[in-house]
Amino acid sequence: MSTRLKPKLLSVMKTYNKEQFVKDVIAGLIVAIIALPLSIALAISSGVSPEQGLYTAIIAGFFISLLGGSRVQIGGPSATFMVVVYSVVAAHGTEGLLITTILAGIILILFGLLKLGSVIKYIPYPITVGFTSGIALTIFSSQIKDFFGMNLGAVPTGFIDKWKLYFASFDQIQWMPFMIGAIALAILIIWPKINKKIPASLISIIVTTALVAFLKLDVQTIGTQYTNLSSSFPMPSIPHITWSKIETLLSPAFTIAFLCSLESLLSAVVSDGMIGSKHRSNMELVAEGVANIASGLFGGMPATGAIARTVANIKNGGAYSNCRSCSCHYVTIYFIILNATCKNDPASDISCCLNHGFL
Repeated sequence: MSTRLKPKLLSVMKTYNKEQFVKDVIAGLIVAIIALPLSIALAISSGVSPEQGLYTAIIAGFFISLLGGSRVQIGGPSATFMVVVYSVVAAHGTEGLLITTILAGIILILFGLLKLGSVIKYIPYPITVGFTSGIALTIFSSQIKDFFGMNLGAVPTGFIDKWKLYFASFDQIQWMPFMIGAIALAILIIWPKINKKIPASLISIIVTTALVAFLKLDVQTIGTQYTNLSSSFPMPSIPHITWSKIETLLSPAFTIAFLCSLESLLSAVVSDGMIGSKHRSNMELVAEGVANIASGLFGGMPATGAIARTVANIKNGGAYSNCRSCSCHYVTIYFIILNATCKNDPASDISCCLNHGFL
């Protein structure tokens, strides 16, 4: 791994060609298909509105690709931050989250400038295994309420308290949402054995959305749960920051910055092994910092380099210039969600799309 503070894009573009551009376009489209529903789901699970996940995927992800130290890294919202973000939103609201995200971005830039990126190689392997296993368990726990269709309102952030509530509320299970969730889960498990090129998440969304729409099933959608979705892309704005807020939010900001450093650099190490390259760890941290600051200014949430999306980028040919494939990825998200044409609303916007087709 290199410690140079120079975006990888400036190096790889010297040998860029038309053939790789075509591969990057294909990779970008496929990664967008994966990232689109994932960004929405992570936003909801973190306690914020669905469009904030999309803003993060577009804004933060673009800067991670543009300035990053890896040639294939894909960035966006991550389940890693879910518990921290949920706690910040519950205690300090959306504005508190924006301030925390900006502070985390500043800390990440300092990490990179102080050349702390190489420290990742000293982290014990059991810690990384426990870390990723903990993320998986957190995601699993957060999905129980919606998977079984329970109307529980706000769920406790603590793991034990959350499961106590689940066990006490199993009499509230709604079987129709459970059946749709089970079908989606079955597709995610079985489809990769049938076809590895088309993402299982896309097939799952198409099938379950079609079932709910055409059979008029009594299942909540994003449109019915979130009735005040924003219909336009946000302009950058600075949240009201005070010293007292900084003192309060500095602790979760450090937590987010550390988690972001860990996940993004682990993802970069994994991708290096897949493409035979070496990422620039400190430049990657600086890029993550700029991306999080930008995300906070545009109303988004914390972002980091994501292993699953990065691997999808590599497997579909985007193995030389991340910015090209990722630019296609972000443009695709923007046009599909923010500017797509919906059958009942020719003007169309994000709220139209989410109400008429997505989830």
